[in-house]
Amino acid sequence: MKRVFLIVLDSVGIGEMPDAAEYHDEGSNTLLAASRSPYFSMPNMRSLGYFNIDGVHIGGKEANPKGAFARLTEVSKGKDTTIGHWEIAGVISSHPLPTFPNGFPQEIIEEFEQKTGRGVLCNRPYSGTDVIRDYGKEHMETGKLIVYTSADSVFQVAAHEEVVPIEELYRDCQIARNMLTGKNGVGRVIARPFAGEYPFVRTSNRHDFSLMPPKTTMLDLLKKNGYDTISVGKIYDIFAGDGVSESNRTTGNDNGMQVTKEMQNRDFNGLCFVNL
Repeated sequence: MKRVFLIVLDSVGIGEMPDAAEYHDEGSNTLLAASRSPYFSMPNMRSLGYFNIDGVHIGGKEANPKGAFARLTEVSKGKDTTIGHWEIAGVISSHPLPTFPNGFPQEIIEEFEQKTGRGVLCNRPYSGTDVIRDYGKEHMETGKLIVYTSADSVFQVAAHEEVVPIEELYRDCQIARNMLTGKNGVGRVIARPFAGEYPFVRTSNRHDFSLMPPKTTMLDLLKKNGYDTISVGKIYDIFAGDGVSESNRTTGNDNGMQVTKEMQNRDFNGLCFVNL
């Protein structure tokens, strides 16, 4: 086998896991919820055997599936993108990354304000689209950064591209990344730029600043042994660039699959790791 394409449909869950209650995820089933849409259509995934997986009670089973399929249970503690991808790459996390359901401690916010030279708005768990709707106007008037979190281990910073230039926003997020270590070491600091007029729209200039993996990963081993390790989407960000020989940023899922298809025509020797 010369080439492997590993494509992660990030957050497309097929039902709750045994520890779902620990993360307030009881009853979660993203695929089932999506299947209720009149626009739902996954003929290729069905033909591979996706609907044949235990617990996937949608559509019809495929009599002669083209692929192999299985239902897996995460061993690591935690539920976020970073922990999940680390485990795919061979790193089992015995402790979940920290979350901040009541917002970040005031001393963190004050240090962030002092180091960036900008004030902070929000500082609580929020939907990414709702937060720019509710705080975007005040941000435009004051220049303060919108800081928010979620159920995941993330420190997210939203700013309008005309108020805070992209490079400044990235610098501010790197400042936060350098601050958030140890007990406050969130999995990702995420730049969330937006643009346009109220109620605003998020742009494709998102950038994730991740923790370095704590141990050697599959990517490290492949690269060390001379194999190509090609990232498509935010894989490079998730692993903080560690073990990645080539990064291909994307603007969304359509672009991600377009880049992946282009990779099929390349004569590489190793792994193409894709995040959608």
